[in-house]
Amino acid sequence: MKKLLSASILSANFGRIAEEVKAVEAAGADWIHVDVMDGHFVPNITVGPDVVKALSEVTSLPLDVHLMIEKPGRYLEDFVEAGARWLGVHAEACVHLHRVIQRIKELGVKATVALNPATPLCMIDLVLPDVDMVLLMTVNPGFGGQAFIPNVLPKIRQCRRLIDEAGLSTLLQVDGGVNPENTGELAEAGVDVFVAGSAVFRGDYAQNIRNLKAPMYQK
Repeated sequence: MKKLLSASILSANFGRIAEEVKAVEAAGADWIHVDVMDGHFVPNITVGPDVVKALSEVTSLPLDVHLMIEKPGRYLEDFVEAGARWLGVHAEACVHLHRVIQRIKELGVKATVALNPATPLCMIDLVLPDVDMVLLMTVNPGFGGQAFIPNVLPKIRQCRRLIDEAGLSTLLQVDGGVNPENTGELAEAGVDVFVAGSAVFRGDYAQNIRNLKAPMYQK
């Protein structure tokens, strides 16, 4: 299966965000990852539906929207209308996780469930057959540029086994500290979609993306 790179705009220059997104699309990114933070669920504030709508008008790449916010069910329609193609919510932020996942699917987009590093996989047992992607955070969410947490690797492998043993087509995504030094190991562990921010948006974007993707296919 092809491995996908989702370029996180959290590390982009927000003063020229449209140009940044166009540049990484031309450089070979597969998706655009949009981190939405509310200053409550995570200690930072970023963007809302208006920015997602603006980005949808300048790129043909799928917008991979990651809601790191409290009570995300209140805003699903807003982000879908804005152009989200993949919409992710945290299990830790949803009192009624199954209901929220079902609503995302009713709105006609792909549903992602996300877990923080210290959250066990058992939190998503009952919704795993219903989601299109599982996002395992490999840093504690809230800020870009953090170092990858190696202790999450066994959790990634376990999640891959759960997906495969159930015969599901669910994608497995990781976000946090992804760089050319670990994409090979992550691919071997079963990751399908790699979110990268600072490893993309520094220096030569096209070379950065090539450097990130090359180890994904090495055995």
